Amino acid sequence: MKASRRAIGRKSGSSKNCREPTTFELLCYDILCQVPKGRVTTYQFLANAMRTSSARPVGNALNKNPFAPKVPCHRVVRSDGSLGGFATGAAKKKALLSKEGVRIEGNKLKDFEKVLFMPSPN
Repeated sequence: MKASRRAIGRKSGSSKNCREPTTFELLCYDILCQVPKGRVTTYQFLANAMRTSSARPVGNALNKNPFAPKVPCHRVVRSDGSLGGFATGAAKKKALLSKEGVRIEGNKLKDFEKVLFMPSPN
């Protein structure tokens, strides 16, 4: 997971999380760094890239992300194009995505298919 540390660029230990991230979490963060500004992926696409079947552990890992905003967990949305959760609240997630040019109406992404990005397995 040394590549993940380089991609992230700093050690963990923020006030959000006093422990080192797990191997699973580091893999999740590393793959998530593939998603460019102005694009999003889904919890399930991220899980698939990690070669795991369930999106729930991905959501849990992102909720513990001590490397935000370098690891852009705000770029992960639900498979139906709705925003999904965010540790600092939906309004903040919406603002970050809007700032990157992602259009949102209500709680859903507009032109979802156009901004959807499928990360590659590591």
